[in-house]
Amino acid sequence: MAEKEKEKEKAKENGEVTTVTESAAGELEELPKTIVRRLVKDKLSQLSAESEITVFREALQAFSESGRIFIHYLTATANDICKESNRQIINAEDVLKALEEIDFPEFVQPLRASLEEFRQRNAGKRSGSSKAKEADRKGKRKEPPTAEAEDEQDATKSDESEDGADD
Repeated sequence: MAEKEKEKEKAKENGEVTTVTESAAGELEELPKTIVRRLVKDKLSQLSAESEITVFREALQAFSESGRIFIHYLTATANDICKESNRQIINAEDVLKALEEIDFPEFVQPLRASLEEFRQRNAGKRSGSSKAKEADRKGKRKEPPTAEAEDEQDATKSDESEDGADD
């Protein structure tokens, strides 16, 4: 164990390793306070529309810590499910199975509906995005028309309009 410490120190001196202090690591794992506050206040306003509820800072910290622990627990369970399937990437189904496994089956159906809505929204964005990219590619391949080519197009259009006028 002393050898590992010496290696770490040597690597630190050479600038190869950047260590994070415990307080900074804790801050990295914290959920964003503004988002936790917004979630708590939104839910409380839905439950108690007639009066405003004040939430102490310690209570917000407790909500944040509870959410962080829940996320860690859910992630670890989903990771176990993923590894049992001999995969290395956690997918949405792993998370849904993990919710059932940790006794939160009531979350599965709403989450599945939300996930389907998310996929449909993104499918529209992806197809629109791919169409735009395809148009860009085609547009970039075309060379700008020369003056002669534009004259020919104008002449063709005027001939077509005159032919249509004779009918």
